Amino acid sequence: MSVKIIFVIGGARSGKSSFALNKAAEIEGPRAYIATGEALDDEMKERIQKHKDDRGMEWSTYEEPVRLTETLLSSHGKYNVIVIDCLTLWLSNVMIRTKNTDNRKQTADRRQEVIYENMKEFVHTLDQIKNSSVSSLKSGFCNLYIVSNEVGMGIVPENPLAREFRDLAGFLNQRVAEAADEVYMVTVGIPIKIK
Repeated sequence: MSVKIIFVIGGARSGKSSFALNKAAEIEGPRAYIATGEALDDEMKERIQKHKDDRGMEWSTYEEPVRLTETLLSSHGKYNVIVIDCLTLWLSNVMIRTKNTDNRKQTADRRQEVIYENMKEFVHTLDQIKNSSVSSLKSGFCNLYIVSNEVGMGIVPENPLAREFRDLAGFLNQRVAEAADEVYMVTVGIPIKIK
């Protein structure tokens, strides 16, 4: 089975998730949706439920805020299309847990090193699955849609954590775009193919 990676990036409420889901829904066969958001409050619970209802029963849903790489590897070979939504939520989840998992005062350098390791492992996994030869699916082909936010087009954030997030998201988005076969920038609901 070969894998085609389609990276979809845009601002908040740009239509990027809808574009990825609509394109993925055109593909016949088993479909998976890997959600990185967490239902930490009532508003988020409602959003998540609405997204599930909108997708319908044809989708297998995995809710995984942190272990994205493992979830992708375990679902690889089972679906004709997989949508990951979204990388920036996953990155913020990793950042928060990295900051809070160690009782000792972790240095900023070590924290960033752990975050970079997570990002590099994810990108390495993309390369791995692109070059794998799983042939269990009827089509023998899988499309992987990865959705992410473009966070570097606004003003420079005033606090250090927000600047760190912006910089790390930019690094991650660049690496995923390099690994992708196609890249779309979505703005005001209009997808523009840039790779």
